[in-house]
Amino acid sequence: MKLDTPPVSISQLSETESQLHQTIVKDHPQPKESVFMVFGTTFITIFLAEIGDKTQLSTLLMSAESHAPWVVFLGSAVALITTSLLGVLLGGWISTKLSPKTVEKSAGVMLLLISLMLVWDVIQG
Repeated sequence: MKLDTPPVSISQLSETESQLHQTIVKDHPQPKESVFMVFGTTFITIFLAEIGDKTQLSTLLMSAESHAPWVVFLGSAVALITTSLLGVLLGGWISTKLSPKTVEKSAGVMLLLISLMLVWDVIQG
């Protein structure tokens, strides 16, 4: 093919060329996200979600009351690491049993139910 010819659409390819194209696409799947991209996205998401939440406020109060901020820091850091580990392990196990779409829908339904329960509690309260 010359460089000055227009590009060929897949519909114009012969059956053999089309099969070759499909084989190449199967053999070379889209590259996965880099480790740094996954780490950065996870860090930013969790960091922003945790700012000003009840855990941070509890840690602030415990640090002020105990006058031992480094001990409180270590205790809260180990607790956050442990809960994150449980989330990662459970998420890894669930991903082997359910499709990503099912997990996404289930998480949405659970968050909706929690929100409704919180609203109901405020109304009753």
